[in-house]
Parts: sequence; structure tokens; C-alpha cells
Amino acid sequence: MTFAATPRSRSEDRRISPVFWVLLAVLATSAWAVYADYGNSSFGVFLFVVAGWMVSLCLHEYAHARTALHGGDITVGAKGYLTLNPLKYTNVLLSFVLPIVFMILVGIGLPGGSVWIERHRIHGRLKHSLVSAAGPLVNLLFAAVLLIPVGAGWLHGGGGVYVWALGVDPYKPIECAMAFLGLLQLSAALLNLLPVPGLDGYGIVEPWLSAKTRRAVEPFAPYGMLAVFALLWQPQVNHLFFEAVHGLMGLFGADGRVSDLGYALFRFWDS
Repeated sequence: MTFAATPRSRSEDRRISPVFWVLLAVLATSAWAVYADYGNSSFGVFLFVVAGWMVSLCLHEYAHARTALHGGDITVGAKGYLTLNPLKYTNVLLSFVLPIVFMILVGIGLPGGSVWIERHRIHGRLKHSLVSAAGPLVNLLFAAVLLIPVGAGWLHGGGGVYVWALGVDPYKPIECAMAFLGLLQLSAALLNLLPVPGLDGYGIVEPWLSAKTRRAVEPFAPYGMLAVFALLWQPQVNHLFFEAVHGLMGLFGADGRVSDLGYALFRFWDS
């Protein structure tokens, strides 16, 4: 007796992965623990930031895939890109492992790898640009959700353990953690919007370039991120980059120096 294979349903292709639910659970639990001063607050900040960063990476890639779906690439569902499962992405090392390692070592949100979009299915230059822009826009939205409460002082005051900063008001560890995670979102968005081959910024402008220019640039695409990585190791470039990110944080009313405290708490192994 033989049975016909049952095709995957659209709902199955879009069902949120248990992996993503676990990440959300870790994010929520660690946020509560840091806010309530339960357990080791520094380790709690580490869990909160890592889980939050991974959630944002999932949402970043989901935004690319979802925009591509509406643009005409109907294959993203079958590839598992709409399930928010990080294990479905084309390169887990580039998408998650390398950004997390870079975040721990340098305190910068490094753009991750990508979902594989079948660009030939998408017609229209604007649609191609929107597919590339969708990911960084998610990072900017995530940053706003984190930094607006910090800048407005909604979590300021009350009981709990404080971290004294700037010689004036005390900041709760949860505020410092949110500020650092917000800095990571802004740094990732800023880097990703650079018009460098291999990054989303180049993907935004590429459809508007001539075919000759695209062919000339194509061989350099695999090395674009490496070039940015090397530049960020230069002290002067690194300083200018963080000045720009802190300036962006100021637009949300958040003091960039509070994110430095968050990074110090994040590195629990140094305490």
C-alpha cells in the first residue's frame, strides 16, 4: 500500500517555531529578573541582551522574507523563513554565532547573514529596495521600543538596586540593559544601511544602478562585511562610529553613557 505525500500547508509554513518561543520566554524571564533584582543582576542582563539580540535577528530576517513574499517570491514559506526559526536561515554561523561573538567582544551589533531571496521572482526596482530595507527598519523600530522608555524615565525611581552613573541620578540595571540592547539595534541598523556590497544598504541602491556598475561591484560582495569589520577595529573609526550611535540614541532622549553601563553589566565575567 502506498500513500501520497501530504503537501505542506501555508499555515504550517507560517507557524511560529518553538525555538522562537523559547527565545521570547528567556527574554521575558530575564527582563523580569533584572527588573525585580532577582538573582545575579549582571548575569540577568547578559541573558536579557543575548535573548533580545537573537529575537531581533529573527525579526530582521523575517522582515526580509515577508517583504519578499509580498513582492513575488512565494518560495520563502517553504524554506521556513516565515517561522522565525533561526535554524532555517542560510548560514547560522553568519546570521547568529558571529554577531553574538562580535557583540560580546566589541559591544557592537554586527549585521548577520541572510535569508535566500529568489530575486528573479520579484519585479520592480522599488520592491527590491524594500526587501533590503525591511530588515534595518525592524532594528530601528526595536531600538525605539527600548530607548523611548529609557529616555522618558518611565523605569526611573522606585525600589530596587541602582547603578550610579554620571554623578547625578541613579539608573536601574534594567534601564542600562535596555540602553545597551538599544545601542546594539542602532549600531546594526547603521552598519547595515551602509552602501557596501553584501550589506542591506547596497541592496537598497543596487536595483537603481546600471548593469555595468552591478557587474563591476559583484566580485567584491563577499568582502564588504570583512572590510567594515576591519575598519571598526581602527580606534579612530571606532570612536567616530560610537559617537554617531550615541547621537542617534539622543534622538530618543537616551544618554549614550547609560548604554556603556549596560555593557559593563553585560560582561558579568569581569565583575
